[in-house]
Amino acid sequence: MLVSRFPFSLFSFLYSNLTMDNKTNTDASSVHSTPLPCGGARGRVRIIVLTGAGMSAESGISTFRDSGGLWEQYKVEDVATPEGWARDPELVTEFYNLRRQQMLDAQPCLGHKLLAELERFHDVQIITQNVDDLHERAGSTNVIHLHGELMKVTSSEAPNAPSQIITLTPDKADVQYGDEAPDGSPLRPYIVWFGEEVPNIEVAAELCMQADVLVVIGTSLNVYPAAGLTRCVPHGTPIWLIDPKPVQWNSSSTFRHLQMGASQGVAQFMKELLEE
Repeated sequence: MLVSRFPFSLFSFLYSNLTMDNKTNTDASSVHSTPLPCGGARGRVRIIVLTGAGMSAESGISTFRDSGGLWEQYKVEDVATPEGWARDPELVTEFYNLRRQQMLDAQPCLGHKLLAELERFHDVQIITQNVDDLHERAGSTNVIHLHGELMKVTSSEAPNAPSQIITLTPDKADVQYGDEAPDGSPLRPYIVWFGEEVPNIEVAAELCMQADVLVVIGTSLNVYPAAGLTRCVPHGTPIWLIDPKPVQWNSSSTFRHLQMGASQGVAQFMKELLEE
């Protein structure tokens, strides 16, 4: 058994309140039976978790693909590209002020909290495509952000220089265009925009190479280079996909698809860890 003991409240949730519908699994062609690995020292295994927009959606944070959300009021090319920043930095600054406020009004969902709880029993590393801080607020301590962080701003001249990155606080989360970075350039969001390099992708790839288990939550696996991380795990590594929608994934790797939302899927994954 991989996990020897959970707190009673979590144990009760997993065994008493977890409800399944007819969409628990996909058809047999996309569900392969692969045993979870036995842990090494103290029964711990290294679990790499790759999360996307579907993880934060349960907390009410919409993405540019959703209708009716904040993104619907703006064109992606105007607020999420270097060219948009060059054309109208004031518009971009205000847009991310609004996104930051939306994030601060949201709370971590149960899936976020369960992943944080899992750290008590296994070595969990989260690699997220999301720019919110919901994983951290839920209690996760090992989080890498591929696409930047909303609560940080940086130099418009050297955005990836550590000395230029400033962390905002909830009580001072708004930025005015013209506020300066340490190098004197206008502050811009610490966000990886379309067309920019992903500075943490190599670190993320190295972590995936050390995975005992890979869990992919709430991402279509269509956004590169992040989608390529699934190909970095060692051959034969169990891969779990948690997403309520059918996932088109062109891979020969063994994987299991839990066709359900993030919270329910994480709970089911943890339940099966208990049963190993």
